[in-house]
Amino acid sequence: MTASPLTTEFDTLLAPIHDFLHCATPDAWIAEARKPERLAVLLVDHANCEMKAAMSAHSLVRRYCLPRDKRKLLPSLDFYKSLDALPEKGEVLGKQTLLGDNRRVFDELAKNDLLVKMVRLIQEELHHFEQVLEIMQARNVAYDPLSASRYARGLLAHVRTHEPAAMVDRLIIGAYIEARSCERFARLAPFLDEELSRFYVSLLRSEARHYQDYLTLARDYAGASIDDRVAFFGEREAALIQAPDGLFRFHSGVPA
Repeated sequence: MTASPLTTEFDTLLAPIHDFLHCATPDAWIAEARKPERLAVLLVDHANCEMKAAMSAHSLVRRYCLPRDKRKLLPSLDFYKSLDALPEKGEVLGKQTLLGDNRRVFDELAKNDLLVKMVRLIQEELHHFEQVLEIMQARNVAYDPLSASRYARGLLAHVRTHEPAAMVDRLIIGAYIEARSCERFARLAPFLDEELSRFYVSLLRSEARHYQDYLTLARDYAGASIDDRVAFFGEREAALIQAPDGLFRFHSGVPA
């Protein structure tokens, strides 16, 4: 039987992700995630993950795209929701009067690849967040408070404290989080109802690109090989995914 173009596309998208990650999601996690009683937690935590991804990207823009005394120019996260397309340099910071030093800030931002990739990522993550909320509302799933998993915290604990090493580490971590999300969407999709399955499959394209964007930026900002750090965080990430975990979340480990 000939594979469909869609299946071939997703196989192509997932192949480098499988090579990048140091382990696959354990079958025990999939078995737990597909239980009907886990759906509410899965959706709420998914929504939280999309918002946290947007917030993390926004934090990178604030911290690394602007001098400390210019960070006040950057609007709040809500600003990105109203953008229909990637903003021009003047729109990124709002309708400010561009004079003197501020004009130079805008000119530098226009050449900043981190800004371009992060703004696009923020827009997409916020859109995904709203899509998850719509699915939850249609299914009468309340958006109740939910504690975070150990996953991101366990990776961020290893970030170096000096620059540009700290930034490189955060970008590598971003790559692993996006890659793992993509891998789990693909693993889970066949076991979910038709609506959720289609939705998770639809997320694969953007999530696959997000991981590549983070990794490219990490290499660009490091100015040297990052292979050792990528391998280091790959090992830490796999350890978190494979270790027993008493808390079930979208990025949790093996259910204890």
